[in-house]
Amino acid sequence: FKGCLFFGLMITPDGPKVIEYNCRFGDPETQVVLPRLETDLIEIIEAVRDERLDSLDIRWKEEACACVVMASGGYPASYPKGLPISGLDNAGQRDDVYAIYHAGTKLQGGRFVTNGGRVLGVTAVAATLPEALDKAYAAVSKIAFENAHYRKDIGK
Repeated sequence: FKGCLFFGLMITPDGPKVIEYNCRFGDPETQVVLPRLETDLIEIIEAVRDERLDSLDIRWKEEACACVVMASGGYPASYPKGLPISGLDNAGQRDDVYAIYHAGTKLQGGRFVTNGGRVLGVTAVAATLPEALDKAYAAVSKIAFENAHYRKDIGK
């Protein structure tokens, strides 16, 4: 096997448990891993392809990264689509937000609307995890759509 193997883990009182594994990057997990990567991702992919990964010096930034997923009300079961999303312009222009990843959105009539269960991944980078979380949640507080849900315990 050559490629990316992703393990979804849950930490339990009895230790870590594997809840899923995939031969792809995990989403939204990758949204907090790749911003910390200093080494060019293409270099890593080519090293894997060429079987020389052991000779590559993979470097990581010291900063912490946090991603808060904004989901549609009802997700993972049924949920409405086509709900207008407000606040993306203001939140997207924030200097302290690394990226707002669109997962379940659609451009309709010149504005973004919901089009999936996991709608947005709001990602921030900072010196510490609490700072990154504060930045991500500050951006989330500026974004709205009907019945938006997000976890309030990310990084705890």
